[in-house]
Amino acid sequence: MISRRLAREILIFGRRRQGLQRDHLPARPARASTIGWWLFPTVCGILTVSLSLEVAVRTRAAILLFMIILCIWSGPARGKGFGDLLTSLVHRVPPREATAMGGSEFARRISAASGPAREEAMEAQYLSGNLPDFLRQLKPVTLKARLQGGKAAVATIFVMPDYLAVGSDKDFFLTPMNLKTALDVAATYGFILPTRKMVDTIFSQSDVHLTPEPMPAGPEMRSTRYYLTHDRTIKAQRRSVGATLAALISGHKKDVVLSPRLLRNPERIAIYGWHWPWGAPIQPLSTVHGAAYADYSHGIRLVSETVLIDDEPKSVYTVLEDPALAGLLSDEGVLKGLRGLFARHGAR
Repeated sequence: MISRRLAREILIFGRRRQGLQRDHLPARPARASTIGWWLFPTVCGILTVSLSLEVAVRTRAAILLFMIILCIWSGPARGKGFGDLLTSLVHRVPPREATAMGGSEFARRISAASGPAREEAMEAQYLSGNLPDFLRQLKPVTLKARLQGGKAAVATIFVMPDYLAVGSDKDFFLTPMNLKTALDVAATYGFILPTRKMVDTIFSQSDVHLTPEPMPAGPEMRSTRYYLTHDRTIKAQRRSVGATLAALISGHKKDVVLSPRLLRNPERIAIYGWHWPWGAPIQPLSTVHGAAYADYSHGIRLVSETVLIDDEPKSVYTVLEDPALAGLLSDEGVLKGLRGLFARHGAR
C-alpha cells in the first residue's frame, strides 16, 4: 500500500511543480487539485491491499511514476513559473520610453546642480521609468534563521542586481540619493530599502565583488563631480573583471538601509556596508547624517515588497513587524512602523 509519507511527499512535489500562481504570488493548488492529490494515492492504496507483495510493489512504483508525470504536466505550463514571478514583481516600474535620455546626458544636465534640485531631477527620471532594463531582472537572495521554538526557516527576497541608475543598459549613471527620494522611488515601484542583514547576505551571495574605491573626504563628497568620478571608476572596475549586467554585484557602494535606529530618529538617514572583498564593511551602521544627506559613496539597492517565507508569499512589512519572523530579515529585531516612516517622508 502507498504509505502516508509517500503520499505526502508526492503532494509536496506536486505543489512545488505547479509553480507560482495567483496574480504575481505563489498559490496553493485549487481545491479540486488538492483533493485529487490525496484521493488518487489513497484509492490506489486500497486497490493494492489484496494484491501480492510483488504486484503491490510494482503498482506502487507505477503510481509514483504516474504522479510525477502528472506533476510535470500540471506545472509551469498551467501556471506562472518562477521567471514570471520575478517579472511580475516589477510590474509597477514604469516602462522606459524610447526617447528617454541616457545616463551620460543626464549626468551632463545635472553637472552644476546640487541639493534639492538634483534630487528632484533624479526622482523625475525614475518616476518616468528611465532606468536600465537589467535593473528590472531581479535576483533571488536566500536568508535563514531559527525562529522561536528552534524551528529553522528560509526567506527569499528579490533584489535589483545593482544600485539604482538613470539611463539604458548601454549608458547608465549610478545616482546616490537622500532618504526622501529613495523612499519615494521605492514605494512607487513596490519596493523597500534593505536591512543590514539583507546587505550582508546580498554581498555574500553576489556573483561579482568589486573592491571599494574611497575618494578623499571633504565637502566635495556631495558634489555631482564626485558622483561622476566615482561612477566612472566603478564602470572601469566592471570592465576589468568582465562583470555582465546580469550579475548580482556588490562591494562598490554603501547602502542606504532600514533600521530600528532610523525609526527612532526619522529625520536621519541610515547607511551601512561598502564591503571589502573579504567581507568586512568599511561603513558600520550609522545614523549620524540627516535625512537630506547624500554623497558619492551611497547606493540605493531596492528590495521587492514581496518575500517568500518557506515558499509562502508575505509582505516584507508584515515580516519585519512580526516578532516571530523579523529575525529572518533583520539582525536588529523588529522594525515597527515602517509604513509610517515612508509616509513621514512623503513617499507615494
